[in-house]
Amino acid sequence: MSEVEEFEELRPLLFSIAYRILGSVGEAEDAVQETWLRFDASATRPTSAKAFLSATVTRISIDVLRSARMRREEYVGPWFPEPLLSDPYQDPARAAELADSVSMAALLLLERLSPLERAVFVLREVFGFGFDEVATAVGRSEAACRQLLVRARRHMEAGRPRFEAVRAEREELASRFFCAFREGDLAGLRELLAADVSMVGDGGGKAPQLARAVIGAESVARLLASLSLKLARIDVTFEPHEVNGEPGAIFRDRDGKVLYTLVLDMLDGQVQTIRSVINPDKLGHVGPVADAWALVRELRQTHRPTK
Repeated sequence: MSEVEEFEELRPLLFSIAYRILGSVGEAEDAVQETWLRFDASATRPTSAKAFLSATVTRISIDVLRSARMRREEYVGPWFPEPLLSDPYQDPARAAELADSVSMAALLLLERLSPLERAVFVLREVFGFGFDEVATAVGRSEAACRQLLVRARRHMEAGRPRFEAVRAEREELASRFFCAFREGDLAGLRELLAADVSMVGDGGGKAPQLARAVIGAESVARLLASLSLKLARIDVTFEPHEVNGEPGAIFRDRDGKVLYTLVLDMLDGQVQTIRSVINPDKLGHVGPVADAWALVRELRQTHRPTK
């Protein structure tokens, strides 16, 4: 097998590692490309291409994350990971870990960790790398990596919900939610929302977004019902789609351009959190991006009373 073939075979794994460390599709793709350049430029062929490439993409991702942390401190409004429509790496033996680790909720928990803790957790807990491989990847001793993992697990477990919906229950609940949303059914929406549900959006100051999180079943249900009517008025449609391994949807303007993505976080048979990503910088990989501000102006025009 040639080096190119080896690399392409491992590309899905490398992207999946980088995305979980970085929470960014674009930065993960750049990290994978830089990994290839280093692999191609290496004077000798490594004994294990998987070990070499995994370690390389991890180190690159750690460096990128350190600088990204500084930018995120200045981010306007809530910061969410870039939506991922499908995880390219599939491993039946670790299907549960892979699915759980790519959810918006899990990625936001990973934000609590230091770059090294995050890398160690991803390599060991998600992908099942041995401590010797993890130590090589992050440039620390095995003993240090074990301590990093203990701290990472503690942070992750502290933030996990007590009960999580199984896939079949999530899909059924999501179907009911999106049906109620499409119809602007206030009572139907209210019934599906947890009492302390929150709705929050990531616009990054580059698109219209909620001024603050909306909390509570009544407030969120009223907002959703109103939003449904407004979006229909300007021909915005949506298609249910799995986002980061969870039930979600892609909203599009009348030309099919992406307006935003939405994902549902469920707990105890109800919708607990609704997260939307409308920052255009985070949607380019989903498809051509709509001009959200133009749609807002159009909505205001259609709502303007006649004299």
